[in-house]
Amino acid sequence: MHIKSQKDFWSGLMFVAVGVGFAWGATEYSFGSSARPGPGYFPFGLGILLAILGGMVLFKALTIETHDGEPVGAFAWRPLFVILGSVALFGVLLPRVGMLIALPLLVVLSSLASDEFTWKGSLINAVVLTALSWVVFIKGLSLTIPLLPGA
Repeated sequence: MHIKSQKDFWSGLMFVAVGVGFAWGATEYSFGSSARPGPGYFPFGLGILLAILGGMVLFKALTIETHDGEPVGAFAWRPLFVILGSVALFGVLLPRVGMLIALPLLVVLSSLASDEFTWKGSLINAVVLTALSWVVFIKGLSLTIPLLPGA
């Protein structure tokens, strides 16, 4: 078997592994029924769909010829650590300073990982994502997420 696209092969393999992992982990939770799904219902279905998508990408990588084999480039360590650090900082800050401070900070810091970073784009994204998060999670789903410090 000859790999015709290295990028597609490795990304498809990653999708399959993550999808199977989520589906397997979801089996520890109650499934419920289609009318009243339990906490394991959605992650199991999402994991299966992700694994199927990965299988399709793997199939493409093994069957459709590319002109140079699409080699995998160098691993981008800096963006990986910037984004992981931003998410970890968000997790630490959310209960302490609230969503209105922690979420824009997450968006701006994680956007620093991009080569196309602009302050204007980052600030617009931060405002829009914070507003949508407030609408969905606090107003729509009535979750108890602190908005401001001490709230």
